[in-house]
Amino acid sequence: MATANPRQGYALGLTAYVIWGLFPIYFKLLEKIPALEIITHRAIWSALFGATLLLVWKHPGWWRELRDNPRRFAVLGASGLLIASNWLVYVWAVNNGHMLEASLGYYINPLINVLLGMLVLRERLRPLQWLAVGLACLGVAQQVWQLGSLPWVSLVLALTFGFYGLIRKQAPVAALPGLVVETWMLLPLALGWLLFFADGASTHAAFWTTREALWLAAAGPITLVPLVCFNAAARHLPYATLGFLQYIAPTLVMLQAILLFGEHLSPTRLVAFGCIWLALLVYSVDIWYRLRQN
Repeated sequence: MATANPRQGYALGLTAYVIWGLFPIYFKLLEKIPALEIITHRAIWSALFGATLLLVWKHPGWWRELRDNPRRFAVLGASGLLIASNWLVYVWAVNNGHMLEASLGYYINPLINVLLGMLVLRERLRPLQWLAVGLACLGVAQQVWQLGSLPWVSLVLALTFGFYGLIRKQAPVAALPGLVVETWMLLPLALGWLLFFADGASTHAAFWTTREALWLAAAGPITLVPLVCFNAAARHLPYATLGFLQYIAPTLVMLQAILLFGEHLSPTRLVAFGCIWLALLVYSVDIWYRLRQN
């Protein structure tokens, strides 16, 4: 049940998903920089900005709770690697003409969550959920049949984010402290890669006098601000409502791909999208029906 201020919840939720949906515009500003270099800086600046934000936005007792449960550090390390992999594939997709595949991946994600709940958490699927998962599988199978290969960008994005959410369930840490710990655990890898293996623009001093340097450093707040909004929205709205709002982000990505960046929604790909959209409609009807029963 929503709290006393659902309007604020809707505003915060919409803000989070619209920012996530407009990420391609941001990453296009950095398209001359390799995806791995962008993600390395995203981890670094997110770690720094997150730690600063944590000093302001207090979460009493979070460090003591983590320290008393050391297994959660291993879990957050695994989830950090998953979210970094998700970031890497997404940035590569945006800057290499695969935004429609990225959009499809985030449409598939809710259904991957349902499937993971069944396979890993032993949750029982209701009949409409089975139908939704089946339709999603049909859409993927159609892509394999028509293209002769798996839509790997879509599947990697959906699976990494799905497993990320599943793993975070095993470490009940609030969103901001959890992300801060994840990014700080990624920091040695990021700095090591920059110091010893990278030879991109950001490794040269002259780069840091350019406008692109400011956009690269902005990766920290751009990553964390929508997460903060989402975390706050979750306190004002039912989680199922947030589930409906999540379709905003992939829809915005799809529209940008077609209208701004010239990607073509072919009939073959449209059939796959149609299967996924129908699956999401069935999934949404199931959620609505369950809410009515409760």
